[in-house]
Order: sequence, then C-alpha cells, then structure tokens
Amino acid sequence: MANSREERPGTATNSGTVVAVRGSVIDMHFDAALPAVRTLLRAGENGRVAIEVLAQRDAHHVRGIALTPTQGLARGMRVENTGGPLLAPVGKPILSRMFDVFGNTIDSDPELEGVQWRSVHNQPPPLVRRSTKSEIFETGIKAIDVLTPLERGGKAGLFGGAGVGKTVLLTEMIHNMVGHQQGVSIFCGIGERSREGEELYREMKAAGVLPNMVMIFAQMNESPGARFRVGHAALTMAEYFRDDEHRDVLLLIDNIFRFIQAGSEVSGLMGQMPSRLGYQPTMGTELAALEERIANTDSGAITSIQAVYVPADDFTDPAAVHTFSHLSASIVLSRKRASEGLFPAIDPLQSSSKMITPGIVGERHYRLAQAIRRTLAQYAELKDIIAMLGLEQLSPNDRKVVARARRLERFLTQPFFTTEQFTNMSGKLVSLENALDGCERILADEFKDLPESALYMIGAVDEATVKAKSSASAEPEIKPAAEAKPEQQHSEDKAHALDDT
Repeated sequence: MANSREERPGTATNSGTVVAVRGSVIDMHFDAALPAVRTLLRAGENGRVAIEVLAQRDAHHVRGIALTPTQGLARGMRVENTGGPLLAPVGKPILSRMFDVFGNTIDSDPELEGVQWRSVHNQPPPLVRRSTKSEIFETGIKAIDVLTPLERGGKAGLFGGAGVGKTVLLTEMIHNMVGHQQGVSIFCGIGERSREGEELYREMKAAGVLPNMVMIFAQMNESPGARFRVGHAALTMAEYFRDDEHRDVLLLIDNIFRFIQAGSEVSGLMGQMPSRLGYQPTMGTELAALEERIANTDSGAITSIQAVYVPADDFTDPAAVHTFSHLSASIVLSRKRASEGLFPAIDPLQSSSKMITPGIVGERHYRLAQAIRRTLAQYAELKDIIAMLGLEQLSPNDRKVVARARRLERFLTQPFFTTEQFTNMSGKLVSLENALDGCERILADEFKDLPESALYMIGAVDEATVKAKSSASAEPEIKPAAEAKPEQQHSEDKAHALDDT
C-alpha cells in the first residue's frame, strides 16, 4: 500500500512508559526528548491503544487523551512514539467509502490502495488565497433558497432540538446536489448513532450518489478524543479535493454540537476549570480552529452545512451562540411548525442569511423575501386576536394578510426524496426561479380562490391548480335533500296504496 501508515516517515523516535491511567487520560514518562503536543502515541498489545498528546507536564512527563478504549492498559506498559500527528487518507480511492477517525474503512469493501496520508491538523488558508466573490449555492428546497439562501464556500447552520428534522434535511440536500452539483460530498458524523450511519450509507447507495461521496464517522459510544478529532479528519479530506483536484466540496457535519460536547469532555478529563454552564474555557478557540478551515479559495470551495443541536431549545446556550458567529446562514427548525406538519419545519422569522441583499441576490429576490417575511410577521401578530375573537372580527385587509400568509406557509412545504417511503409522496426539486414565481403569485392573490390544502406539499406553484381539480373530482357526489324528497314521497304513496288494497 502506497504511503501506508506502517511506512510513515519518522516512526518511533523514542519510547516511554505508562505511569497513570485515569479513564481516557493517560500520563506517560519519557527519558529522552518529549513528544510534541498533538503527537500520536501507541500503547498496549500491537499498539491498539491510540493516545494523542495534549500537554507536556514537565521535563519527563506528558499527558494524553486516548482515542480508543483503554481496557487492559496498565502502569509500566511501553508507549511507542509514532513521530507524527494523527493522519487521514486522501486521494481518489477514498470516494464511495466509509471511514473511522483513524482512516480505517468500516464498510465491507476491500482495503484501500494508492492513498496518501496527511495530518488532520492544518492551518486555515491565508487571506490572500480567499475568494472575495459572493455566490448563491442553490439547494432545490424552496424555503431555503427563497428566505435563507446559502453561500458558496460559506457555512450554514441547521439549528433545532431533537426530532425536528435536522438529519432528514441534511440527507435531502445530499440528494439534491447530485443533479446540479458536480463536486464531492463529504458527510462527517460526530457522535452519530450507528443506525443512522448504516441507513445513510444504504440510502446514498440506492440513490446512486455514493461514487462522489465520502463518509467518516465517530459513533456516540466512542471515546471523546475520537469524536473531537473526526471533524479535523473530514476537513483534511475536503481540503485535498479543493486544493489538489480543484473541485467544489459540500461538507455536511452532523452534529457540530457534539464536537463542542466532546471538547468539553476532553477538557474536563484533562482537569481544566470549566467555564460558563460547564463548557470548556477554550471552546471559542477550538471551534474557530475547525470552522476557519472551511473557506472559498482561488482553487475551489468547501461549502459546509452543519446540524446544530440546541440544548433544551435554548438559543442563548454558549454552544449555539459561538456557532452562530461563524455562519453566513442560520436555518432555524421550529418544533411548533413540525407539530403542524409544515415540513421542512423552517421558521422563516428566526432564520436569516447574510446573502439576502440586493447586491447579491438581486432586487426582485430581495423585495420578495422582505414581503414574505412582512406578511408572515403580520400573521404571527394577528394569531392572538384570531384565537380570542375569531377570524370574523378582523378587518378585510387583515383577513387578506392571513389568507396570503397561510398559503405561503403551505407553499413553502415540500415533499422530500428521502422520505418517499414514509409519505408515499414523490420528492420535488424546485428551481429558485420557480420558487420566487410561486411566492410572487401568492402575494398577488392569484390563488385566493383555491383551498389552502392545494398548496401543501407541492413543487412548482402550477401544481396547486391540478391538485385542487383532482381533489374536487375525487369527492363523492352527495344528493341534496330537496332531490331526495320526491323519491321518499313516492315510496310513501306506494306504501299507502298497498295498505288500501
């Protein structure tokens, strides 16, 4: 195997011994030169325990965090210095494969061949190499492209609590990229369930998108050190495709909160004093070291979409606040909208994008987005009056606003390709032009005579008319009571005649 991990340059420069094992934290003694911080060490039988150096305690002792389980490790055991940091595989052979944090394949396909190994710790691209041009990154999802457009080479966050549809929305974006995105998709699962990883692999294979996709996982039952480093390994792979092959990369991270959580666990294990709400004092630095590597350069772009779990739906939580500062678009998923069946459950009033300016999206798009937000905000204000007094007590103008807002809410729903087996509705990919056209026509009251349900779960707006007609023809014909009366009278007269005879 070319450039394999067994043939790395600078192997075992010196060895040491284990002096203390406290869960995942290991103290080691070295007589000669101490290994540098971030150096990977190996201990135990066949070097099965991987340890990353996090601190040099004195002239002869280092403290590290185990990236693998430490069962069987004991004081006095030998520790080998690999002479370098944790490495990740890069190259064309990694496409369509699934990896763990060490670059081992965890699918059932043959072993990798012809790959290079690069350090997971790289510096962000310098400012002189970064592109200054802002471009829209279309997803084919109406609610995102119209109200919170994504930036090519930017970072977008999917904020929401448990069970509101973050992973489904990420999976749908991978599906939609196949049609008009000729780049590479990299899925990084931080603290994922093994069930979710297996389902995603199967779905991507069935959809035919696996040949241009790489998956890397650190499951939630793995050590905090592995979960903390898997994001860096995924970025090393993404940087190869951007810088060496000059391709655009879509990097999907699920879930960036678990990266912060893993860093908090590592910090606590290392004995650092916790900061606000128990988070690590170095959270801002650690998150910036990861996020700043995601950039649009002169050779290509890494566009990142990150799911962000919000603890207890509290957007003032330090993890959510620190993540917000790195994003060019924030897509907030609402539990209330999910309970109403409005999927994707994107809250248009809380979500935002730095791309919504006339200079980037154009005057028409900007004007429409503002009109949609204004209409939905007015509807939100009128909801209390409707609940207390009823819709009839509103003025005619307010009733028109409510009708438009309810139709817009339903038009911004969309059937997904990834949920076809659950909903029995075929997925829809909607262009930005079609989405804007539909919103403009709804705001002009073109569909005021159609029922609201005709605009629910459709693609382009013209499907609403077809849906309304098919719904009307499917309803059973009910005879009016007036028509039934003569027949009833006739039967009664017949009965009386029989009695007389």
